[in-house]
Amino acid sequence: MVGFLVFGVLMAGAAAFETVGDRLSGFIPASLKPSQAAESTVYERSFSYCSKISRTCVVDGDTIWLDGTKIRIADIDTPELSPPRCAYERELGERAKARLRDLLNVGPFTLRKADRDEDRYGRKLRTVHRADGRSIGLILVDEGLAREWDGARHPWCS
Repeated sequence: MVGFLVFGVLMAGAAAFETVGDRLSGFIPASLKPSQAAESTVYERSFSYCSKISRTCVVDGDTIWLDGTKIRIADIDTPELSPPRCAYERELGERAKARLRDLLNVGPFTLRKADRDEDRYGRKLRTVHRADGRSIGLILVDEGLAREWDGARHPWCS
């Protein structure tokens, strides 16, 4: 009987440790986690606009820094800000950047790997999703601030 009691206490302790470990995994930067764990991590951060010292910030409508890792949102393309090719591209690009910051700051999100891990500039390629599975990138598309990414850049200026 004592053996069963000891076994039960050990199993309960192991289950509690596993639960605490799962909760703590959100505090490990994505760049240090195995890829499968990084895909299921729920993030909730306060994003600002990028400056030279920011580690978690919004660069433009489709690029962010998260805990020191640069991420390109893989399912969209937004107008360029550096440099924009016309006044319309600048204005729409600024709106996309502001809206992305607002969407990221509203609550938890997850990252999912794209077809490739990184682009040619070394940015991680990820899609960003709300808890209900909806893509934040596609929210920007629905609002007219982005296009779905088709593998090529298209001009925003006419």
